Amino acid sequence: MRATSVDRYGAPETSRITTAQVPIPGRGEVLVQVEAAAVTAGDARIRAGRFPRGFALPARLAIGVLGPRRKIPGTVFSGHVERLGDGVTDLSIGDGVAGMTGGRLGAHAEFVAVPVTALASLPEEVAHEAAAGALFGGSTALHFLRDRAQIYAGQTVLVNGASGSVGTAAVQLAAHCGAIVTAVSSRRNHALLRKLGASQTIDYRDSPIKGLSRRFDVIFDAVGNLSRAEGLRLTAPDGVVILAVADLMDTVTARGRVHAGAAPERQEDFALLLDLVAHGEFDPLIETLGGLEALPEAHRRIDTGRKVGNLVILPPRRESGPDTIAATGGAE
Repeated sequence: MRATSVDRYGAPETSRITTAQVPIPGRGEVLVQVEAAAVTAGDARIRAGRFPRGFALPARLAIGVLGPRRKIPGTVFSGHVERLGDGVTDLSIGDGVAGMTGGRLGAHAEFVAVPVTALASLPEEVAHEAAAGALFGGSTALHFLRDRAQIYAGQTVLVNGASGSVGTAAVQLAAHCGAIVTAVSSRRNHALLRKLGASQTIDYRDSPIKGLSRRFDVIFDAVGNLSRAEGLRLTAPDGVVILAVADLMDTVTARGRVHAGAAPERQEDFALLLDLVAHGEFDPLIETLGGLEALPEAHRRIDTGRKVGNLVILPPRRESGPDTIAATGGAE
């Protein structure tokens, strides 16, 4: 099969196309033919060996010192079941599924083997590209807003870094719960964020978040440029701070009203998000760049810090050069 390989940490060009063996699904696993895969900020961090402050040494010890031990990157995918492993009875060959691979990686390839517990069935109304775009930011925002902050209608929520994968999901899911959302991003994305459910928008260049005097019930930092102390200053006395991207110190000291750390990858959350997409209640904001050949371009876009929504590639595609498909929600 064709797959992407990253042998050493480095620039986007270190991502290259290679030939790899088709994985064999083990017990409780299925082999999925990947139709679409997301390219996330997490993928870019692993490719570059670039981690939040304080995490560089433990991350490299866990993932690989000079380069990732698992050479095929990618964690989010949508496709069809190609082969069943032993003990799998609730899926059939040809079923549409979407899911995440976690630390196994491997989604930036034509095939990936994953446990059935990491998969959700794909609704007929949801395209593979939309499914691949929905799960990374969607599952992160869902976990922190619903499970950690326990958000409810009428609360005020500020989303910092509102135009990226996690940020656009947080804006939509908070608004879906009835919260009053203020979105922080560059001005060019304000119309989009209001369409997604933000009641108010702030241009971080005109009004830096650190200088705001207003208080919110929930602060959701999706980009990692807000500290624990700064977040607490911006919250109401019983407010909650969510640091979706936190350095080691803020992660270790996160307790009480401050929440940080990794979001779990849960089958039931994937199913919920896909159902919301199917019913038009959650827009994953996808931009499809092309096949595996488009991965370096996707990584360059992520490295600029100005990506809007979710970038998706189509591993079976073999043409060279990016081919942009309009986002379902009109991402800029």
